[in-house]
Amino acid sequence: MFKRMLQAVGIGGPSVDTVLQGEACQPGGRVSGEVRIGGANGTAEIQRIDLILVAEVETSDDQKGTLEFQRHTVSGEFTLEAEQYSTIPFELPLPWELPITALRGQPLRGMRLGVRTEVAVAKAVDTGDMDPLHVEPLPSQQPVIEALLNMGAPLKSADVEHGVLHGIAQQYPFYQEIEFFAPPQFAGGINEVELTFVARPDSLDVVLEADKRGGLFTSGGDALGRIHRSHEEALHTDWTSEIQHWLQAVSQSSGGFFGGGHDHHGHGSGRSGSGLGGAVAGGVAGAAAGVLGGMMLGEALEGEEEEEEEEG
Repeated sequence: MFKRMLQAVGIGGPSVDTVLQGEACQPGGRVSGEVRIGGANGTAEIQRIDLILVAEVETSDDQKGTLEFQRHTVSGEFTLEAEQYSTIPFELPLPWELPITALRGQPLRGMRLGVRTEVAVAKAVDTGDMDPLHVEPLPSQQPVIEALLNMGAPLKSADVEHGVLHGIAQQYPFYQEIEFFAPPQFAGGINEVELTFVARPDSLDVVLEADKRGGLFTSGGDALGRIHRSHEEALHTDWTSEIQHWLQAVSQSSGGFFGGGHDHHGHGSGRSGSGLGGAVAGGVAGAAAGVLGGMMLGEALEGEEEEEEEEG
């Protein structure tokens, strides 16, 4: 919720209160609420009121900024008389790629995402603060998260990265990474495991990235894995088995690339060490080695970079 005096009409202008209703929402769902505006000392001509979905996003150079990714106009022109108040109800559709901000009812550390209100009045635009959104995982996403937690992988934090995932159709030029410390049985060979979801109305891509430790005769690097399921299939997948088999292969591999019949993919954010397959990682040693439960994984040496894929 924010309360802000519109500077465009000077002291005594209308105040704006945006209230989100309901405790939680989900990707692909809806959020409702109302905008309360009024209390000006004189007549105020409102041109429009927009509600904007915004997220704090990290760029390839580790800088953070706010990215607007969806805008809805909830009111057109109207006049507010002195001391008059108006309440504008709204219901906003939420995108399927909406990042998650809460797990098991608790805020996900590192996430800043919400709704910002923008009011055009007296030929000027005033933007309020961000009202946080409480976004819980989809039923098809929850078992993947629970599998990692039940394997003893402690939750570390989460963020939203600017960029795209190679070979995966995305609506927006960003993706969320939910970071876990490695499960105890893999802690000797893997530092962290990062989980990314790309959801659609009919399906879900689950992308895993493992940060491998370097050894005396092997270099470290990132290994990437992807598995595609319908939402219904995801509910009945043995995610613990899938992830354990994948992590076992990652921890035992000495380099190279594993193929599972899917298109090659990798992070397109320009970070070092990310990539999948020979077409992306030209300096990667090794060759195709097999299939792991429909999941493919690949590995690139430290210091390699991918060109960022930008929208448009």
